[in-house]
Amino acid sequence: MGIEVTLKSNSYEMETSQKWMMANFGSKASVMPFSFIYGGQSSADLLKTWKTERISKELDENRTQHTLIYIDSKTGLEVRCVIVEDKDFPTVEWTLYFKNTAASDTPILSDIQALDVDIDFNLVGTNDEFVLHHFAGGFAGPDAYRPYQTVMEPNTIKSFSAAGGRPTNKDMSYFNLEGKGEGIIVVVGWPGQWSAQFNCNENKVMHIVAGQELTHFTLYPGEEVRTPLIVLQFWKGKDWIDSQNVWRRWMMAHSMPKPYGKLPEPRVLGSSYRVYGEMVNANEANQIMFINRYLEEGLKIEYWWMDAGWYPCGGNWGKTGTWEVDTERFPGGLRAISDYAHSKGIKTMVWFEPERVAAGTWLTENHPEWILGGANGGLLNLGNPEARDWLTNHVDQLLTEQGIDVYRQDFNMDPLDHWRKNDAEDRQGITEIKHVTGYLAYWDELIRRHPNMLIDTCASGGRRNDLETLRRAVPLWRTDYQYEPVGEQCQTYGISFWIPYHGGGNVADAKAAYSGAGFTAVEPYAFWSTCYPSINCAVDMRVKEIDYTTLRKLHNQRREIVSYYYGDFYPLTLYSLENNVWIAWQFNQPESGEGMVQAFRRQSSDVSGCQFRLRGLEPDAQYELTNFEVPEKTVMTGQELMEKGLAVYIKDCPGAVAITYKKAT
Repeated sequence: MGIEVTLKSNSYEMETSQKWMMANFGSKASVMPFSFIYGGQSSADLLKTWKTERISKELDENRTQHTLIYIDSKTGLEVRCVIVEDKDFPTVEWTLYFKNTAASDTPILSDIQALDVDIDFNLVGTNDEFVLHHFAGGFAGPDAYRPYQTVMEPNTIKSFSAAGGRPTNKDMSYFNLEGKGEGIIVVVGWPGQWSAQFNCNENKVMHIVAGQELTHFTLYPGEEVRTPLIVLQFWKGKDWIDSQNVWRRWMMAHSMPKPYGKLPEPRVLGSSYRVYGEMVNANEANQIMFINRYLEEGLKIEYWWMDAGWYPCGGNWGKTGTWEVDTERFPGGLRAISDYAHSKGIKTMVWFEPERVAAGTWLTENHPEWILGGANGGLLNLGNPEARDWLTNHVDQLLTEQGIDVYRQDFNMDPLDHWRKNDAEDRQGITEIKHVTGYLAYWDELIRRHPNMLIDTCASGGRRNDLETLRRAVPLWRTDYQYEPVGEQCQTYGISFWIPYHGGGNVADAKAAYSGAGFTAVEPYAFWSTCYPSINCAVDMRVKEIDYTTLRKLHNQRREIVSYYYGDFYPLTLYSLENNVWIAWQFNQPESGEGMVQAFRRQSSDVSGCQFRLRGLEPDAQYELTNFEVPEKTVMTGQELMEKGLAVYIKDCPGAVAITYKKAT
């Protein structure tokens, strides 16, 4: 991408991170930043008496891995903490592993908290309080990714969790705890049922615990399990918005997939999913027809999206479990469509949902023992090595034989009940751990076999956007709540704090797209409200009366600004779902001196102009500003833009504007 992913931290933050690392994981650390109960005793007492080993190695020029190993000589339990310390960001992460090295079962291991720390920002005796910034998950609603802030007064407890086993089904597992001029970002990476609690005591010390919600199990001889990933990022001497941009840069540097060694490119995907009931009523001919129509109208799509229903499904796309191409509708397989798309310079993406298995499909009839739910259907148990090996080989074969470039995985069920019903009294939490680690291993093996293949993560939209998942995939369908402009604007506002790359459906007429009706007019307000780094065009290309001239113009304008989504993100207004306000934000690339402002005047707003103070600019530099709707360019200094502000006028109601700026040379 155009933006350079560079350090945007100060020496105070790096020093804070290094001091915390030494105090909590150094050789003289008295208490570890995690906890568990083993055989009825606390880890704080036990670990002091166990044999300890320390190993360090350089992962690359910016990251060092430290491994702490604790061994209980009495029972053979090995506790391994794998820590990664960053040299280019004020960030520390770790994962715990528990292994039974003995010949008999271990005592009960329970109440495992992958994170168990006290945070003291010296607020005692001041009027300052902790402020906890937290966010709604990626569920199907206009308020998905909504930002919240909770003032954590003394004796305040705030709890968060996944819902139904999908990690961002209710709450995002990403937090920013703010003190006075400093703070700490806390992130839980676990594609399962995590929980976290923030407890501010009477002395204004914050106790934070986080981990898998339920753990109470014995380990069998030779068995090993892991905990959720924990990431802490420290900030100091800036506000919490600036700290989020350090996080965004860290994500791009160390925690996003990089096909061909670089960040995923912004993209435009074409599809027919709204016309043919996903792919239930699709066939080889109408898919090729749709591709041709995009090309005829000059809408430059880079990928062709084939969604659910390409397999034998009897008119029900949710009848998953027979992962073979329906040769009645696709006699040449999906390969015929892929080959045609490739001949036009277009790649392909195909939808799978391997974990949800319907009754009466190949998997339930041939391998009910692989399914939590058996022949009646349910959850394909990825904790079963035989099932996972079959799935890996089968999907790998389909990807290769059908010429598929992007693998899209959905997950339209809550797995938690299946996991917990499968657990014995002394094995609570084990089925979840095995499934989660199997799911991650499945993706890791697909990536190993297809090293430059991008994976799209979807779980009824954005309900599986934990950090472990996003290290392997990107959310090209960020929620199942699509097209409605106000909700879409608010989702972009919220998700941009944490996830630099995301996508969804793009429309040119919001009312028609939301109702499923056809349209011919093109509304810039609807188009810009549904713009993100990756867009899936939801246009019925059979309709030739659409204003394709305006649509082409909007697509070309988007291409001019889309790289800025990888810049630093600054909200310029408060978050609001009200229809009588404006919402606006800025994406800034200080390395190149470029960026953009997007602003939206909503349907009931009686205000035609607003003044927005920009951020992250050079005060003495001159910036040339371009408004797509105004032919004249303007020039302002960085100081003027940051102190006086940028005046933005939108005459249409509703209306939208995109303004770019570039530092004059």
